[in-house]
Amino acid sequence: MADLFTEAAKERQAENAPLAVRLRPRTLDELVGQQHVLGPGSALRLAIEQDRPPSMILFGPPGTGKTTIARIVAERTGAAFEEISAVSARVDDVRGIIAGARDRLGANGLRTILFIDEIHRFNKAQQDSVLHAVEDGLVTLIGATTENPYFEVNSALLSRCTVIELQALSDEDIAVIAKRGAAALETEISDDVAGVISGRAGGDARAALQILELAHATARAEEVPLAESHVLDASRKRPLLYDRKGDQHYDFASAFIKSMRGGDADAAVYYLAAMLEAGEDARFIARRMVILASEDIGNADPNALVVTVAAAQALEHVGLPEAQLNLAQAAIYLARAPKSNASAVAIWEARRDVREHGNARPPAMLRSTGHKAGAKARGHGEGYRYPHDDPAGFDVSYLPDELKGRRYYRPSGQGEEQANDDEDR
Repeated sequence: MADLFTEAAKERQAENAPLAVRLRPRTLDELVGQQHVLGPGSALRLAIEQDRPPSMILFGPPGTGKTTIARIVAERTGAAFEEISAVSARVDDVRGIIAGARDRLGANGLRTILFIDEIHRFNKAQQDSVLHAVEDGLVTLIGATTENPYFEVNSALLSRCTVIELQALSDEDIAVIAKRGAAALETEISDDVAGVISGRAGGDARAALQILELAHATARAEEVPLAESHVLDASRKRPLLYDRKGDQHYDFASAFIKSMRGGDADAAVYYLAAMLEAGEDARFIARRMVILASEDIGNADPNALVVTVAAAQALEHVGLPEAQLNLAQAAIYLARAPKSNASAVAIWEARRDVREHGNARPPAMLRSTGHKAGAKARGHGEGYRYPHDDPAGFDVSYLPDELKGRRYYRPSGQGEEQANDDEDR
């Protein structure tokens, strides 16, 4: 009787499941997107089709097919397929699966594929619990994660797996999925409506089908055809592909810095907005701008540092969202300022000389004469010319004797460094 109820529950669950679950592809031919790793003749596709999938980590944004690929493997394989979620699984659960895999292999030679969803949520002990089973070939591991595995997965486990990076689906891919969803809902959508869904889904197939399903329900309740207004109502805010600890954090910060360095104020403001909208730490943004003010502008425009430090202080005084104005002003100033890395190169080269050659002692004329008895008798201060009294003091090299002639600061000729450059000549 219990089995009868269980089967009935499964049937009703399938009927009531979200559209994204009901439309989950069951074959590689049904899968939309990811042709860069699953196209015809690709190594991964052949391995799946021939039932010899390697241990792998599927890494990519939400809704790009990680779980779907694992389920396709489950459909095709002759091996036992075990699935757990790192959110709820414990070390004992993993050990139980490994023990079962060992029994199957010993009893009838049956392989086991272990799928761990959200594998980045496993701590080190949990990841270590599966390491030896993967290493010995007792299980084939398929892990799925939205986080960069090179940050979140133990290097020992990572070295035994193939990392497969999936990409956010294109607007064209999402449009195909949306039309499939519409057919499943026994309705039709125009290319324009499919385009709006694509624009609001952010490359996420699951989000696209959720938007479609809600928009369809709204249109049906109103007894009107599904229109763009229903889609916009069902998706009030486009999902942001951003992770404050992963690739997006570094990629957007890098783009922000390089846009200011390259003089593109529009791009700098856009990347600033993208980071703020995603909840990036505004202090992190301000710190990067303060660094850039000296590293990439320096004395070509000394006010760049003043403006940027003022923006960082304003952030502390007024906070967000108002401080977005101060950060935007500073970002635009930095992008438009003349560029020079002369100050940065100067300190980098000077520190390299110190590391390679040690601290060369200052010339005798520069050494202190007041802190120790007998300093003058040893020649300290001898020959020193006080520049305010003797302009010849401006023409003397103050470097240690071993470094005479060495130049660390070489003005770029840009902005305020133009005047310095002329004087040096």
